[in-house]
Amino acid sequence: MDIVLASSQNATKALYIVGHLQQRFVNKLNQLSKTYGSDKPFDEISWSRDGGLHGGGNRFEVRDLELFNTASVNVSQVHYDELPEKNLKSATAISTIIHPKNPHAPSVHIHISLTELRDGSFYWRLMADLNPSIINEEDKVKFTEAMKKVAGDTFNEAQQQGDKYFNVPALGKTRGVSHFYLENYTATQEVNEFAFAQLFGEQVIDTYIDILDNAFETRKSISKEDEELQLTYHTLYFFQVLTLDRGTTSGLMVHNQNDLGIMGSLPSRVNKKLLLSWSEKVQKPQDTLVISLAECLNEEGIVDEQTKLKLANIVREHYKTYPQALSLQASGNTVPNTLTNHNK
Repeated sequence: MDIVLASSQNATKALYIVGHLQQRFVNKLNQLSKTYGSDKPFDEISWSRDGGLHGGGNRFEVRDLELFNTASVNVSQVHYDELPEKNLKSATAISTIIHPKNPHAPSVHIHISLTELRDGSFYWRLMADLNPSIINEEDKVKFTEAMKKVAGDTFNEAQQQGDKYFNVPALGKTRGVSHFYLENYTATQEVNEFAFAQLFGEQVIDTYIDILDNAFETRKSISKEDEELQLTYHTLYFFQVLTLDRGTTSGLMVHNQNDLGIMGSLPSRVNKKLLLSWSEKVQKPQDTLVISLAECLNEEGIVDEQTKLKLANIVREHYKTYPQALSLQASGNTVPNTLTNHNK
């Protein structure tokens, strides 16, 4: 099915950048599969928004389940060129999560997007966070220093916003050990934001691949305790994404045409009993959400495609019923107007 791309020059440049980053990442992940796994390259899947009229995208999903728990590298572009009443003109993004199977190899989340408004203004959102089940200080330092090197003067602000965004107050925990989050980022006289977005993405991708390469080569001893630590961490990740992550919720609320892509960040299995116990720790009405999410899972806590679709609907219906609960979600220093921009 043909997909109509956004017409503006900025959207065209942004799509080139995120497409380049997607291919760079997938090529390097495929090489890891060839070296350490079952040599099964990622599989490309396309989707369209409103039959392609308002854009769409593609994602590369993992096939090598010897090496990865779950992994997805998504690119999308949604636009409303022929709908002048919409405040949003276009939104172009790469969003990816990699969960290795080895508990000693950290997960990573990367999101880079350009939002273009009807009045001609635009801004970037840049996110990257390292998510180990078992903390390795060398990995943490390497990832942090790589982001600091490329980010320059923006690093301290991005680190502070990231630490705030990925905090999980109800559990007294944080998702991840190294965080970067710039919201509403625009150019300065010294920096071209398009070039910066590309360079930031390349640096994070290359650094993470180096971390994985080293982990797969040197951390081969895996105990039952290690696997339990990973399951616990995956449960925390699942909890944070589906109860706090504003980007996930906004994507689900805007439309239901890419639910599997949006839910590609979820690990393949969680601890259902542990997840259910956390319903007692959150504010109302989020306890209802946590209970519904847990009840959607079977006793083994498996998160397959059909479960992902059910989970997406649970989140969507929850915030339709309790719109005030959106204020309980994570944020950096500012809250993006994603829902308002799409709906008006």
